[in-house]
Amino acid sequence: MKLRDTARFSTICIHAGQVPDPSTGAIITPIYQTSTYVQEALGKHKGYEYARTQNPTRSALEGNLAAMEGGQAAFAFASGLAATGAIMTLLEAGDHVVVTDNTYGGTYRLFERVLRRSQLDFTYVDTSDCDQIRAAITPSTKMLFIETPTNPTLRLTDLEAASALGHEYGLAVVVDNTFASPYGQRPIDLGADMVLHSTTKFLNGHSDSIGGAVIARRDEHIEWLKFVQNAEGAILGPMDAWLVLRGTKTLPVRMERHNTNAQAVAEFLDRHPKVSRVHYPGLPSHPQHALATRQMRGYGGIVSFELGSLERARVFLNHVTLCALAESLGGVETLISHPATMTHASVPPERRQAIGLTDDMVRISVGLEDLDDLLDDLTQALDRV
Repeated sequence: MKLRDTARFSTICIHAGQVPDPSTGAIITPIYQTSTYVQEALGKHKGYEYARTQNPTRSALEGNLAAMEGGQAAFAFASGLAATGAIMTLLEAGDHVVVTDNTYGGTYRLFERVLRRSQLDFTYVDTSDCDQIRAAITPSTKMLFIETPTNPTLRLTDLEAASALGHEYGLAVVVDNTFASPYGQRPIDLGADMVLHSTTKFLNGHSDSIGGAVIARRDEHIEWLKFVQNAEGAILGPMDAWLVLRGTKTLPVRMERHNTNAQAVAEFLDRHPKVSRVHYPGLPSHPQHALATRQMRGYGGIVSFELGSLERARVFLNHVTLCALAESLGGVETLISHPATMTHASVPPERRQAIGLTDDMVRISVGLEDLDDLLDDLTQALDRV
């Protein structure tokens, strides 16, 4: 099954990077659960020597992800943070990075508590404002690290404008595309050099795998990422690679339902008298609604909202029944969380307040359940507030 160059996104998701198994004709890529490969003779093998370096299941996923994001190559890692760490090895001591201020709490922890020890420097700005990006750039700046939509305030960055600005200064532009997924936006098409994913989320889609990936378009980045993936060894295992491959086949149809349900949930919450504010790019009240409409396909499956106090949020979260109180997002089931004490607990309180991550904020990863059941659950929990 050879893909045409004109293949469209849904077809790419199902077929890219995968061919029927040559020994059996199996249409699904097998799980090559092996640590090594027998060589025919000294120096003669079938392209595989050791499973840290190459694995056919992982290679199939990497080909799939590269095609989905429009990159030249992809590299799969053991987690999204392992993928982030691999990207940062492109830098050297003394280098500076401009970062989206409302970045994922785990990314902030990695940058501030681990990589600063290696003499890397980070400045956090609102990357939705290109003037702030420009003002933060110094002679030692080497990278612009963008998250859009942000976690959990769902602020957007204009990727075309920010990428052009970064390249004006010779910066490598990295975009964490986890929240939107390649269905929702393709940063490389808008000028980014590298795209980052926690494959744990929408790409896998079933809450049964941890993983990460980097997709790159420039040869110098590809060569180094290939080297460091093998050198550091934080690879994605074959079972997890297979699970993500299963997930990407249904990404378009899942995202359509995520988008539809999340839009309806956001509109319901926006009308509810006990909700003080809703963050969702699909609402006309969102400050970057026009940008979301232009840059994204659909508005995503994540909705955040504020209830007025930590205690009100606590009562609400303790009384949902269908929505599962848990970290993570992007699965077929609806997950609900309290960012201040869960995903962003490692971010200092004063910094959370500065970026609008309030103690009364609740984040919902809206799943694929029947919409009326979701709204019934939210209604009865809000009635307790």
